[in-house]
Amino acid sequence: MVRPSRLWERRVLGALFPRQNRSGVGAARSSSTRAARLPRMEYQDAVCALNTLQTNASALEQVRRERGNPQLQLQAMKAFLQRSGLEVEDLDCLNIIHVTGTKGKGSTCAFTEQILRNYGFRTGFYSSPHLVQVRERIRINGQPISKELFTKYFWQVYGRLDETKDAHGGTMPAYFRFLTILAFHVFLQEKVDLAVIEVGIGGAYDCTNIIRKPWVCGVSSLGIDHTSILGDTMEKIAWQKGGIFKPGVPAFTVKQPEGPMAVLMERAREIGCPLSVCPDLEEYQVEAHPLHLGLAGQHQHSNASLALQLSQSWLQRRCFPGHLFLLPPLENGRTSQATAFQLSPFMVKGVKDTEWPGRTQTLFHGPITYYLDGAHTTRSMLACVRWFREAAAQQEHAAGVPAVRVLLFNATGERDCAALLKILVPCYFDFAVFCPNITEAMASSSADQQNFNVTLEGVLTRCLDNQNSWKNLTGQEVEPSSGLLIPGSLPLVAGQRRTETLVFPCILSALRWITQGRDPVLDGPGQSSAPIPASVVAKAEPLREAAAIHVLITGSLHLVGGVLKHLEPSTAA
Repeated sequence: MVRPSRLWERRVLGALFPRQNRSGVGAARSSSTRAARLPRMEYQDAVCALNTLQTNASALEQVRRERGNPQLQLQAMKAFLQRSGLEVEDLDCLNIIHVTGTKGKGSTCAFTEQILRNYGFRTGFYSSPHLVQVRERIRINGQPISKELFTKYFWQVYGRLDETKDAHGGTMPAYFRFLTILAFHVFLQEKVDLAVIEVGIGGAYDCTNIIRKPWVCGVSSLGIDHTSILGDTMEKIAWQKGGIFKPGVPAFTVKQPEGPMAVLMERAREIGCPLSVCPDLEEYQVEAHPLHLGLAGQHQHSNASLALQLSQSWLQRRCFPGHLFLLPPLENGRTSQATAFQLSPFMVKGVKDTEWPGRTQTLFHGPITYYLDGAHTTRSMLACVRWFREAAAQQEHAAGVPAVRVLLFNATGERDCAALLKILVPCYFDFAVFCPNITEAMASSSADQQNFNVTLEGVLTRCLDNQNSWKNLTGQEVEPSSGLLIPGSLPLVAGQRRTETLVFPCILSALRWITQGRDPVLDGPGQSSAPIPASVVAKAEPLREAAAIHVLITGSLHLVGGVLKHLEPSTAA
């Protein structure tokens, strides 16, 4: 949480890019060579340098200017791309599948990438956010690029941008813009056969939308999110999402509410994009029934159907170029109904083998079962609750014993936490635990998970607000907090269960209290957490005596990522 010192930054950048050589394009062309001669610059050095772009003053000023004229966002992105040594035309070679949406776009991309990888294609996959390490955002053949490749390509791109910044008012791209440019650079250098690109926010003015000629576009389920940027109605949000449509490029969407669907149809008509609505998953023909998905939850069915249509369209256009019948015509602005088809063995295996950590993911650690889902919108939280209640009930039935239920929650940004928590109340948790997205004691936090755009006081205050919201929702009396560390509350009946609420200063402290020493993976070397007061320890007797503990971790993908860092240490290696 503490920003790297300016002295450190000057030392790193001074070693890589001496001031006398920062004189423009000519120097930029030699930056990758210079970086290659500095073996001491390692992965964590690259991540720390990347993190400086989170609060880069010129980048923040640029964002403020662009908010008044969104078109400037794409112009700025193109300029940064050129400074990195690439042209927009270069991206045409990536055979891109471009996917947007409010809920499920990441899962859709994961299904799509797995299907096409099963056909033997070399795939690139760009997504956000990352859970544990930033290199997860850029994948080759389903795997995050190695630390060595990330470091190599990072300094190549960073060097070119840094050495040209003096000629461009000292500007550097902000964090997400930089990673998008880096992903394009990696995919071109690694010569992927196709790239699945997930939109960051919105679509029309998202920095990924400098893509000129995708092969096919997709829109997953729409909902309300990022209202300060995209608008406060689903229709306004749909307009933004439809901005990724391109003339003559087929696009597919899942079933949407009437208003947003009408906007997507109008956007498709204006742009000249053939738009089709995906059929229900049950309509596809498969030789072996039933079709099994690697991602749990009923809501994944529409994501899988969208992925199947995207994959089929990409395969048809790739293998049979020029077949115009593959592009359904626009009929007076109407969408057409996409046709269900016989699934190939590669497709069946693809949707079955898909893994997408942190989304409807279940981990079994002895008597403790962790249910992880980064739901952070109303619709995604509703889907999360349906999944959790069904999965937890099945697990309790199989084990033959009731489980103590624990909620571990946090939310960030502009999220309406009270609305999300209200959806969770009917799950009847015995404990509601709140903590910030800080993995452990501050000195030990990984650079991959640092966020310089928030303060420690701010994130802890938000946890206390969430605790009070939970108390209000469950009829508990809200008492003034005596501090920012681990306030508790008196138990009160919620439904058939008594709910205890607590706030912890970091994820590891919360997990250790919840598990009460019953998950040895949390006691590994090098992990530090704040001491837990005796009064709070005393509240945990039901956890120590329980035959089983079910823990739902939700509200933020960053929270889920911090939990995975501790539960699966290999993800941070």
